[in-house]
Amino acid sequence: MKIAFIVNNFPVLSQTFILNQITGLIEKGNEVDIYANPSHELKVHADVNNFNLMKRTYYFHTTSKNPFVNLLKSLRLILENSLKYPKFLYCLVKGFQHAKEASLPIWMLPYIAAPFLPAKNYDIIHCHFGPNGIKGILLKKLGLIQGKLITSFHGYDITYYLEKSGKNPYEDLFEIGDLFLPISEHWKNKLIELGCNENKIIVHRMGVDCRKFSFTPRYPSDDGQVQIVTIARLVEKKGVEYGIRAIAKLAKTNHKIEYNIIGDGPLMGYLQERIKQLGVENTVKLLGWKQQDEVVEILNNSHILLAPSVTSKDGDQEGIPVVLMEAMAMGLPVVSTQHSGIPELVKDAITGFLAPERDVDALAERLNYLIEHSEDWLKMGEAGCRYVEEHYNINKLNEDLFNIYKMIA
Repeated sequence: MKIAFIVNNFPVLSQTFILNQITGLIEKGNEVDIYANPSHELKVHADVNNFNLMKRTYYFHTTSKNPFVNLLKSLRLILENSLKYPKFLYCLVKGFQHAKEASLPIWMLPYIAAPFLPAKNYDIIHCHFGPNGIKGILLKKLGLIQGKLITSFHGYDITYYLEKSGKNPYEDLFEIGDLFLPISEHWKNKLIELGCNENKIIVHRMGVDCRKFSFTPRYPSDDGQVQIVTIARLVEKKGVEYGIRAIAKLAKTNHKIEYNIIGDGPLMGYLQERIKQLGVENTVKLLGWKQQDEVVEILNNSHILLAPSVTSKDGDQEGIPVVLMEAMAMGLPVVSTQHSGIPELVKDAITGFLAPERDVDALAERLNYLIEHSEDWLKMGEAGCRYVEEHYNINKLNEDLFNIYKMIA
């Protein structure tokens, strides 16, 4: 099959769930192209190079903060591409009304359209995140791309994005799109509530390559040190501040805790300051982003994974954090929150513990239980590993995804 992926940015260290889909489909002999905004991350996962994905990637033109510069670049793109592809100007004229329907400034049309010249034909156009589904519909209306259009919904696209829009921006997408793949039952119910036809919805979860995250039994260290880890982009919805506060509460009486936070983001400076204010610089370490093999090594040396996700003040929510799947596949007991689709993965008191959002005392209590009951680590780890292998194994999920493609192509 010939498949187009339309995603936000590529490559991105924090979005292994998209990378694993792409590489899995290539391994099955499919031809895959990627359309994305440029990523400015310096590190990339090894599979980006192993599968030569940069040669398969086409970038949308980047915008400037200066509106005058944007307009000039837009005019230049129109002129250059109209000379090469005479139909391009006709597409843009036809697209003015469609851009308005998609709440897109008219000057942005050439930025989005140019990578699809000449017009492309695919069996499947798979858009990750709702706004890219809207973009896919626009490109189809312009006649620049053909194929069955599938949209995966993850979290921010049906929380924060909806609130920011002030209305339902997906009415056209729900009408024209061929299939919708929310990553949880939680988000399936939200799509139905928004007016999406239930017959066009299939829950398709994100997953992990269980071959890369092998099970290791967890036992206490000889020196009694307990290694707790969080792996997350440092933004509000990841709830990292509450994890730090819970660890600070425990550290007052337990000096054998080490808490490593893997990730980067806009809250890095703020969290560094919080760590100083709480006096836990020797206990809590912000280590920045790591590549997937480095993440595996850190998880191998950890005892408990903490994922204290919250609903941010602007309404943004998680889907189901992939790092929870990775940790459970490797046998770590986990502590997370009753947030979004997380309870569909983490079975409370069986594979780990769940606490209410933003409840520092509850997080500390559940962490403390695991620290004091290391005899439960193995049982929880085995239960978590089994559940991930059964429901979140990327190889099984990619087989399911390919069958979904064949069903509608």
